[in-house]
Amino acid sequence: MIENWLRVTDEDGNETEMEIILTFDGYNGKQYVLVKNPDPESDDVYAFTYDEEGNLDPVENEDEYQMCEEVLSAFEKDDND
Repeated sequence: MIENWLRVTDEDGNETEMEIILTFDGYNGKQYVLVKNPDPESDDVYAFTYDEEGNLDPVENEDEYQMCEEVLSAFEKDDND
């Protein structure tokens, strides 16, 4: 893994290098990482939880995803100020 990058493998076994935008601890005790595809034509951001071993699980719970969106929005606002 390159610094600020990680390799994500989808359900079909395809690997994609993703840029790490932000990591944070959630209010629920889980650790989160937000990543984006470096393709300039894509502005998709993906949210995952991760454990001590670095295992990723996609965020599928709507409340958790909303929390991730709020954290990202606050991060982007601070970054622009």
